[in-house]
Amino acid sequence: MTDKKDHIIDHAVELFAEKGFEGTSIRDLAAKADVNVAMINYYFGSKEKLFECMIERKASYTRGALDEIAKNKSISDIEKINQIIDVYISKLFTYRKFHRCMHQELMLSKRESIQQTIVNVIYPNSVIIRDIIEAGIKKGSFRKVDAPLVIATLVGTINQVLLSKKMCNKLLNKDDDYIPYNDEKFIKRVSTHLKELMHNYLLK
Repeated sequence: MTDKKDHIIDHAVELFAEKGFEGTSIRDLAAKADVNVAMINYYFGSKEKLFECMIERKASYTRGALDEIAKNKSISDIEKINQIIDVYISKLFTYRKFHRCMHQELMLSKRESIQQTIVNVIYPNSVIIRDIIEAGIKKGSFRKVDAPLVIATLVGTINQVLLSKKMCNKLLNKDDDYIPYNDEKFIKRVSTHLKELMHNYLLK
């Protein structure tokens, strides 16, 4: 039974990413997953609840990776930050269309329940990063910085790149047909930039 639920979520990710929340109907979701509408209603109850379950599952994957990094005592605090940057770039670039769809929901005011779910699910990931930064400050390996705003700088940079290909290409002085998210050199460039930024700001 759980496999069928996961099967529906997997296909819903593709559809929501492609058409957005508003543009996707329950019938679209049923057709995409090759199940009937009654099955989606049985497992999720509504399109909103399906969207919420999908967000929870996506965030849990990232949280697992962050937890593993945080608990690794064999690497330094700055190496943890390096690995976190790699995790975020890998996850968000790979699922960039879904990420864009999720942020679109965050900006809308008419579905506050979904907004609250997104915030509740994403926030624990930020707490893990904050705790790593604050531990580094306490140990003296990091400067005394504003940890929440460091996280906003880190994630905000990635969001700026991801949320509009047109703006990204304009900043990079590239043609409209250039797809930066498929360019390994550009992905490496973003990773290197963020690591240098964090090193220069965090390290004494």
